[in-house]
Amino acid sequence: MSGNDELGDGFRREGKATINDVARVSGVSKKTVSRVINRSPLLSAETRERVEAVIRDLGYVPNPQARALAMGRNFLLGLLHDNPNAQMVLNFQEGVLEAIRDTEFALVVRPVNRHSVGMLDDVRHFLERQRLFGVLILPPISENDALAALCRELGCRYVRMGSAALDDEAHLVESNDREAVGQAVDHLVSQGHRNIALIAGPEGFRSAQERRNGFLEAMARHGLSVGPGRVAPGNYTFDSGRAAAERLLEASERPTAIFASNDEMAAGALHAARQREIEVPAALSLIGFDDTAIAAHIWPPLTTVRWPIISMARAAAYKLIHPAEAKQQPSRFLSDLVRRASVAPAVKQ
Repeated sequence: MSGNDELGDGFRREGKATINDVARVSGVSKKTVSRVINRSPLLSAETRERVEAVIRDLGYVPNPQARALAMGRNFLLGLLHDNPNAQMVLNFQEGVLEAIRDTEFALVVRPVNRHSVGMLDDVRHFLERQRLFGVLILPPISENDALAALCRELGCRYVRMGSAALDDEAHLVESNDREAVGQAVDHLVSQGHRNIALIAGPEGFRSAQERRNGFLEAMARHGLSVGPGRVAPGNYTFDSGRAAAERLLEASERPTAIFASNDEMAAGALHAARQREIEVPAALSLIGFDDTAIAAHIWPPLTTVRWPIISMARAAAYKLIHPAEAKQQPSRFLSDLVRRASVAPAVKQ
């Protein structure tokens, strides 16, 4: 039996193995052991495997309660949101849970009301009561600079998600919505579409603004006009997409293609088209945004912009768990067009 085996048996009998013991036997720093426990992506496979082997050998079990007491905060990540798109919130949660799997961290989800005059007081109470390790903030409330200032005042780590640069790299994950929507319009134009309509997102959402601007800029780049009857408002829900499409499809000169600012609204538009016996994609092409499960499950499967929300969430969580390494995590994520069966060449009306 090796010395390490004897040492491990002794620790297991006494039940006193600590993170310092793991560090000493592994020949690494305590900080490295902590990174292994919290699954930092920046460690080499060799180091991770060596430390994990010592953890198993010593029977070391991290004590998050004791560490939380020493640090004055819990091993909890908070998720703040006020978003009507439930699938978007679920996808973000999936990415965070991937990042914290097999770590000491847990996730607490807190919906808030961005229209409430007491929102900041409610968030302050939540952060002070939970003593969070850090907080993840989803759009549109991520665009509220006062909320970020509150986190800084309370000494609470935070990462904001957005469709544009909202903060420095250590506190941000962002996507390129404007450019991605431009690519979607380019695809429709390449298929011969000139009469293209937009189902816009809700007022007050930066994502909706970026996607609308991306649409308008791409149409202008192709020399195509967008009259007021070619833009209908939505709020990222199925019903709002259906209502918007009904309005667009009632026009005397019906659009041959619709870009919807998210998949839920695109699915609503598909429903409206079927009610009018307008065949998709033969008579109407549709493109959405997000690439949520609904995009692949409806018929015809939806051409959409894939929003890398799970990857963004995973990176955001890593930025919180490993703040010293936050700048080494990506901050900007590129969306790409997923081509499916809901787009076909335009036919003359």
